[in-house]
Amino acid sequence: MSISVSTAVASHDLLGEGAFWDARRQKLWWVDVPQPARLHCYDPASGVTDTYPMPQMVMSVRARRDGSGLIVATHSGVSSFDFASKQLTHLLDPDPAKPYNRSNDGGTDARGRFWFGTMQNNLQPNGAGMDLLEAAGTLYRLDPDLTLTAHDTGIWISNTVCWSPDNRTMYFCDTASGVISAYDFDLDDGVISNKRPFAKFDRGVPDGSTVDAEGCLWNARWDGNCVVRFNPRGEVDMVLEVPVAKPTSCAFGGPDLGDLYITTASYGATEAELAAAPESGNLLVCRPGVQGLAAPEFG
Repeated sequence: MSISVSTAVASHDLLGEGAFWDARRQKLWWVDVPQPARLHCYDPASGVTDTYPMPQMVMSVRARRDGSGLIVATHSGVSSFDFASKQLTHLLDPDPAKPYNRSNDGGTDARGRFWFGTMQNNLQPNGAGMDLLEAAGTLYRLDPDLTLTAHDTGIWISNTVCWSPDNRTMYFCDTASGVISAYDFDLDDGVISNKRPFAKFDRGVPDGSTVDAEGCLWNARWDGNCVVRFNPRGEVDMVLEVPVAKPTSCAFGGPDLGDLYITTASYGATEAELAAAPESGNLLVCRPGVQGLAAPEFG
C-alpha cells in the first residue's frame, strides 16, 4: 500500500523535533531546536501556524493539565511555557553537576508524569555540531509536584519516550546504540524494570517515536528517509518512505487521531541535498490508515 506524504507546514526548520498533538486544543506543537529556537503551533482546522521565539534551545513539549501552558524540555533542564504571557519560565536543572548536559526527548505517562532524558550537549547555539565525549545522560521522571527521580543512566542520546496502550510497557532509545529498548512499566508506582532490546532496523538510526491504538510503535529514522512501524513483538510491519533524509519525530493527530505528523531536519544538508529534498525541515503529514493514542497531559 502506497501512502502519500506531503508538507503540512513549510516551517523550514533546521532541526524540527518533538511533535505533540494537543487533543484539548486540537493543535500540533513542535520545536525547532537550535538558536534562534522556535516553538510552533499548527491549527489544521484553520491552517494557521503560530511561532514563538524561545530564549534557549527547546527539545520537547507536553500540555499541562491545568490548562495554563506547556511543560518543556530545554537546554537548561525543564521549563514551563505560559499560554497567556507566551513566556518560558525555568523550573529545574536535572543535572546541576553536569553543566554541559541538556534535556532531549520527553513524554507523559497516563498518570501525568513527565519522563525525559538528558544527554551531553552536542549542539552549539547556532546549530553547529559538537563531539559527544561521554554517555552522560539520565532518564528522569518528573512528578506533578516537580519531584525528580532518575531511572536509568549511561545514555548518549535520549530519544523515544512512549508507552504501550495497556501502559505495561515503556519504550526508550539511546540513538547511539541503534536499538529501541522496552521496559516493564508499573503505572501505579511510576517505576521501570526489565530493560531489554525491542527493535532494530538497518536504515538510519532511531529518533523520536509514537505508539498507535493497535500497539505498534512508529519510529522516525534519522538519515534513513523513512518512518518504520514495528509491531508489539518488535518486528517491522511497515516502512513509510518520506521525501527527506532526516525525519526526527512523529505524532498522531487530527479529530480522529488518524493523521501522522512527522517533523524533519535540514541540519547538515548541503545545497545539493536540499535541492534534491526540498521538504527537509518541514512538518509532514500522511494518513496511514490507523489511529493514534491521545497524549496525557502533565499534572
